[in-house]
Amino acid sequence: MLAIVAPGQGAQTPGFLAPWLTESRFADRLNWLSTVAELDLTHFGTQADAETIRDTAIAQPLLVAAGLLTALELFPHPADGFQRTGVVAGHSVGEITAAAAVGVLSAEQAMVLVRERGRQMAAASAAQPTSMMAIVGGDTAEVLAAIEAQGLTAANNNGSGQIVAAGTVAQLAGLQANPPARARLIQLSVAGAFHTVHMEPAVAHLDRLARAITTQDPRTRLLSNADGQVVQSGSEYLKRLV
Repeated sequence: MLAIVAPGQGAQTPGFLAPWLTESRFADRLNWLSTVAELDLTHFGTQADAETIRDTAIAQPLLVAAGLLTALELFPHPADGFQRTGVVAGHSVGEITAAAAVGVLSAEQAMVLVRERGRQMAAASAAQPTSMMAIVGGDTAEVLAAIEAQGLTAANNNGSGQIVAAGTVAQLAGLQANPPARARLIQLSVAGAFHTVHMEPAVAHLDRLARAITTQDPRTRLLSNADGQVVQSGSEYLKRLV
């Protein structure tokens, strides 16, 4: 039995799709998803530099498309995947990939949703320079206190020993200058303070889209990124995405 997890923004690297595009069926499918996303994902996945694909409006559709195509390569017949996969989850934007992988959304619905999500979050990020930073190690209480002291948000709890702080670039610089004891700080390759109040301008548009999408219930166990619970309803999962 398999557990499949789709990564979030920051997992993209320059040229990461190049080896896959030697397969014509992969290239053809990526071309179709590029059409839906209104982006040249082939270019961004093979030739664009790190700074270009850090752009939220590019990174999010690129990662979801890569995940969808990987799922199709693993399971050319989706019914086989539903039978062999015990649980599916996604991290942040990877939840859209996960939703499509278990049949909650079609590939095309997923690409339209992530296209709009990326655009709206990029616009929100442009209002003020923001970013995110992983804090690895340290005492949890001290880490949270250091984050709060700089006016940052603890945006992600990625498990024991890693918390992600998000906020303005100036606030993150303050955290770097005053780090919690026995902790290592890692700047993430993202162009915004996701999962914080800085993204509020994007919420209304995405909420309208989510309410208009027809969903199906998951064909296998689907975990929510918010609390790790199994979500049985496709419509409920989509609400959680917003």
